[in-house]
Amino acid sequence: MKPPGPKVVALGGGHGLYASLSALRRVTDRLTAVVTVADDGGSSGRLRRELGVLPPGDLRMALAALCGDDEWGQTWRDVVQHRFRSEGDLQGHAVGNLLIVALWELFGDGAGPGGPGPGSTVAGLDWVGRLLGAHGRVLPMAAVPMDIVAEVRGADPARPDEITHVKGQVACASTPGSVLGVSLVPADPPACPEALAAVEDADWVVFGPGSWFTSVLPHLKVPALARALTSTRARRAVALNLAPQPGETDDFSPQTHLEVLQAHAPDLRVDVVLADAGVVDDPDALDKAVQRLGGRLVLERVAADDGSPRHEPARLAQAFVQIFSD
Repeated sequence: MKPPGPKVVALGGGHGLYASLSALRRVTDRLTAVVTVADDGGSSGRLRRELGVLPPGDLRMALAALCGDDEWGQTWRDVVQHRFRSEGDLQGHAVGNLLIVALWELFGDGAGPGGPGPGSTVAGLDWVGRLLGAHGRVLPMAAVPMDIVAEVRGADPARPDEITHVKGQVACASTPGSVLGVSLVPADPPACPEALAAVEDADWVVFGPGSWFTSVLPHLKVPALARALTSTRARRAVALNLAPQPGETDDFSPQTHLEVLQAHAPDLRVDVVLADAGVVDDPDALDKAVQRLGGRLVLERVAADDGSPRHEPARLAQAFVQIFSD
């Protein structure tokens, strides 16, 4: 029988977390995703505004990533990711978003505007995970919806040195100018208790890849979760992106990502930083940035062969196997 593997908590959201979970589910049977819940666009934003629920989109993507490679898993992955195309109100809604919100309402005793009741959020996600045969658990990073506020220099091209604040995940991800940092509204959202417990009990915590300011760093702005991530006995790994994120990290080098991480969480220590050898122009500078965080640099080939800034799950999984075993 295959050993269960280490207890791993992966943090992030969107396509970046999808990539890491697609790899990590091949490595361990004890996997928990802790997902950013600040999306305010598309199907998620519409459901959030209409029903007062957590935006379900990134949670849905994480569940889809945990589906197995058998017919059951791949079919349900496609179902929950399917978006309706119509001329009416269903246009753009993802099936998985509607399924998750329906379960939240059922477990919340029919809660309408204001969201589901206490405990129903996690229960609903667990039930979707059971339906999909998910290889792991998906949890929100906080118990309430939140907004990301970015501090931006040069958002107005006519005033390149002016610093302004941009509110909302979609706006932050697409803003012109340079993002200097992010904060949350509310500033002290209640962390998901199950997420805190998972971090405390983990062997490894994995940050990234993903949109740095809107998917990765927000976890460190939830005070209780940030304390748990700093104090946990788990070792910490950072998986760097393959390319800068347009609108968020234009012109960022790999080491700049780490400098921003350190600025947002000065007390956080990192054990390992994983980067693709083919996209690191200055390994020495990156290695020095990793050492300042207290860790070691691992350079591996983890990118897909098609030239896109996309991680190849099997290669990323093998890199995690090496990191966890070392």
